[in-house]
Amino acid sequence: TALAAREGNLYRRMDAVKNELVGLSAHFSAYVDYPDEDIPALDEAALDGVLARAEESLSSLLATYDAGRVLREGVDTVIVGSPNVGKSTLMNRLVGEKLSIITSKSQTTRHRIKGIVNGEDFQIVFSDTPGVVKPSYKMQEYMLDFSKSAIIDADIILYVTDVVENIEKNADFIEKVKQSEVPILLVLNKIDLTTPDKLDALFDKWKEIIPRAEIFPISATENFNVDNLYKRILELLPVGEPYFDKEEMTDMPARFFVNEIIREKILLNYDKEVPYSVEVVVEEFKEEAKRINIMAVINVERDSQKGIIIGHQGAALKKVGTEARVDIEAFFGKKVFLNLYVKVLKDWRNKENDLKRFGYKQL
Repeated sequence: TALAAREGNLYRRMDAVKNELVGLSAHFSAYVDYPDEDIPALDEAALDGVLARAEESLSSLLATYDAGRVLREGVDTVIVGSPNVGKSTLMNRLVGEKLSIITSKSQTTRHRIKGIVNGEDFQIVFSDTPGVVKPSYKMQEYMLDFSKSAIIDADIILYVTDVVENIEKNADFIEKVKQSEVPILLVLNKIDLTTPDKLDALFDKWKEIIPRAEIFPISATENFNVDNLYKRILELLPVGEPYFDKEEMTDMPARFFVNEIIREKILLNYDKEVPYSVEVVVEEFKEEAKRINIMAVINVERDSQKGIIIGHQGAALKKVGTEARVDIEAFFGKKVFLNLYVKVLKDWRNKENDLKRFGYKQL
């Protein structure tokens, strides 16, 4: 699978360098054995070319693997589990940046979000995924597809649960996790909300359900035992080359995080079905030397929802815009001019074209 492919890539590169060195040796041996022969491949210019190519290949290999120390690289350390068990909080802890939005409401994460951590001799790619639920509309079907496909791509699976979750409710998805051949780290979150006896019982129960899983009791909000989980991930990283540049923090574009910050403020400021019926789209993102000009549209499904989002004399929308602007400025380190509009897009959560346009339907 992914691990074997990356190890194979390393060995192929080593073989290629070995073959070039063998060829170089053969050329110089022939040059010594036949000094007076007029052989074009053995003139000084040709030999210099062979030597230069061999040196370039060897230098490239040593630079990639730091002069003999292998680079450990996690193509996908996938974080999956039910809604509201703390997946996004854990993701942000592990990455060291706020990439996934966090609220007390369930189903906050809608897309598969990758966070990249680079060390001196490793790269970890964490993938936060939507919470696993029984779909009620097409958008949730596609959100579930993100989580299912993440398991297939994974090098390491972090299955996150907590001390209050009903263990039986995701039996089908857990079965897919169990069928994976990659390491499974079962993360038992929110242990600060239970007693030692109840925690022991949960530990034993999960060991019965996924016998080969390594179980890590943690508290992501309190940052308890997250370091030990992180160390174990490092130990499990496969050998390979990094997929992303050292400077990259995520695979998502800047506009995505503007969308997510605005949607987070909507989740925090509105109740019931309204925040779940919202999709934010950045229509304009113009970055200048000292300021970013952003125009975003908040799509809702019904006229009544539009009125609620805007509020009396626009007060509710203004509050969302003010709070979002502060976070966007902190994220980009620049002043931001943010202009928000509200648009009715009827039943968008069940329409294929809209879901494809908003990035839910995978190609």
